[in-house]
Amino acid sequence: MSETATATAPAPAASGHTSKYTRNAPYTSRVLVNQRLTGPESEKETIHIEMELEDGMHYTPGDAVGIIPTNRIEAVEGVLKALNYTGDERVLDHYKNEISFEEALTRHLAIGKLARGAVNQYAKLCGENVPAGLKELLGADNKAKAEEYTWGREFVDLITEFPGIITAPQQLFNVLQRLTPRMYSIASSIAMHPNQVHTVIRVIRYNTHGAERQGVCSGNMAERAPVGGTMPVFLHENNAFRLPENTDAPVIMIGPGTGIAPFRAFLEERAVTGQKGKNWVIFGEQRSVSDFLYKDEFEEWQQSGVLNLFHTAFSRDQQKKVYVQDRMTENAAELYKWLEEGAYFYVCGDASRMAKDVETALLDAIAKGQDSTPEAAQEYLTAMKKAKRYQRDVY
Repeated sequence: MSETATATAPAPAASGHTSKYTRNAPYTSRVLVNQRLTGPESEKETIHIEMELEDGMHYTPGDAVGIIPTNRIEAVEGVLKALNYTGDERVLDHYKNEISFEEALTRHLAIGKLARGAVNQYAKLCGENVPAGLKELLGADNKAKAEEYTWGREFVDLITEFPGIITAPQQLFNVLQRLTPRMYSIASSIAMHPNQVHTVIRVIRYNTHGAERQGVCSGNMAERAPVGGTMPVFLHENNAFRLPENTDAPVIMIGPGTGIAPFRAFLEERAVTGQKGKNWVIFGEQRSVSDFLYKDEFEEWQQSGVLNLFHTAFSRDQQKKVYVQDRMTENAAELYKWLEEGAYFYVCGDASRMAKDVETALLDAIAKGQDSTPEAAQEYLTAMKKAKRYQRDVY
């Protein structure tokens, strides 16, 4: 889920969010479903999560669910061992409450992905006696070297390579960032699933510097969120990503990978509330046999008429890779026709490349449809943005 969206959509008539649950005072939700969506032969591990909500908790399609993770036991034990502490030592958390050092490492401190700021703060504890190797990572002149060092490393790597600097557990609250919630696009309509929130998560696993690593929250959900278990959550409004207020307006949704999440919510909402606007989804992943997320649901929506057009782009199913923007180009005339009919255009997923490529394909389709210049196509797109008809949720 994106923490920033590039367009502002109309706010719903009523928010309805339950304000008593926040990132600092989350709701303890029960896990109802935790299942793998990708096949065993897939290069990716993608899971579908369903969690229970309290009566009165409400969200709107386009919103996000915040999940508050814990660090895995192995990571906590690794830090304790490297620092030669038991974990029973007492420390004060960010709110000056006394807790055990083990709890601080498990629930409060970001001991996973190593940040450059943590390296700098760690070095400050040395005073004038900064080890030579650590000194090479400090200052603006060494930014590139520091970023290269931190890539793929965790805090335990830093304290193992430069030991003996921490003299009291409390110092870690000045060195490490706070363990923060992760935001995931909601993949359900509460009108279809009362008192539930669904999301889809790509589990991050990798090996760097001789150690197995995993995403803090995705690993948490994959390994430590069994059905019947509990998870601290809260709901987060995203008024910049909303279905049209005019329920007859057509909707075009571009969602590769887990970017499909909000569009599952959109389709459920439009189906259960009887909205008449046409729906078109372009979904992309690696292989149809192993990575076709929500395949049965998409087929049902096609058969029932909820989904008017559906295109897939499985990049590895043929020699030449095909992506969602390629499907847009192949269907440029139809795309422009929908835009002229007042369609709203949405994209969710990777910001670094995909979203830019999708926008380029969109501009090309507009230019061809208008038989106009790139400048004229850009003006058309600018007008769409002003009308809240072009919305992005990218990250």
